[in-house]
Amino acid sequence: MRIKEGFELRNICGENIVIGHGLENINFTKVISMNESAADIWNQLVGKEFTLDDMVRVLTDNYEVDEETARRDCEKLLKDWQEAAFLE
Repeated sequence: MRIKEGFELRNICGENIVIGHGLENINFTKVISMNESAADIWNQLVGKEFTLDDMVRVLTDNYEVDEETARRDCEKLLKDWQEAAFLE
């Protein structure tokens, strides 16, 4: 999977917010705000093919978190990104 073209993570007033370019990418019913670790995952994976394991690796390599917790958090994050239609 990969993050769709047209979505960009921006820091707006201290919040990490995903914005969409073009009307087909905008879903005004769901705004995604990300914490620092989720934003790190996004920034390291944008423009690349990735798997859930790649997401988990970003967390375990950069944060003091065990693999089980990282996997659970990444599964939730992945679900949020799928529901917001950020992925292809």
